Amino acid sequence: MKVLIAGAGRLGRQIAQVMAAGHNQVTVVERDEARVAALRDVLPARLETGDACEPSVLERAGAHTADLVVAVTGEDEDNLVISLLAKRQFRAERVVARVNDEENAWLFDSSWGVDAAVPAAMPLVSLIEEATGATDTVALLRLSRAGVNVIETSITPASRVVGAPLADVEVPPGTVVAAVVRDGTPVAPAADLLLAAGDEILVVSHAATEGEVHAAFQ
Repeated sequence: MKVLIAGAGRLGRQIAQVMAAGHNQVTVVERDEARVAALRDVLPARLETGDACEPSVLERAGAHTADLVVAVTGEDEDNLVISLLAKRQFRAERVVARVNDEENAWLFDSSWGVDAAVPAAMPLVSLIEEATGATDTVALLRLSRAGVNVIETSITPASRVVGAPLADVEVPPGTVVAAVVRDGTPVAPAADLLLAAGDEILVVSHAATEGEVHAAFQ
């Protein structure tokens, strides 16, 4: 599946990590040049610098062939414009937009090209479900074509793994740590990476349950 994500903030980066783990072709559009530069060697996605509200930028990013467009900038106005362009001009099959201000929720409907509107308070799992149209998601996302699950868990201050190297964490069999998100920035899951409270862990597993993954990091 070809996925186009508008916005490389914390949520946009997390979605890119998850979708890329499912062997999807992911492109992220971000107008902040410094942010794009910082993510070049970190995010497993094609990065385009520019304002996704501009049709030329969306076209350059591949909107004309995208199966899924996800608008997750911090501005509702931008998310609406991106959604409308994606659906009406580029005929994207599915468009999902984040609602930052709940007072604007009534605008996020098919008249603006939005197939699914996701409130800011909705957890990432729900946003991914809305984005993919999946109804059988058990953990973060069930990647049926890849035969794996991607599961997210967070490290709390009380976790026994705080301060421990990633290599010391005994994850369930058939489970691989795909990324560690720290302060909104993806970090390569090196064996000697010392885990910290607040870290968000994305793992890929063939068989582990969400509870088993949580238990490994608590």
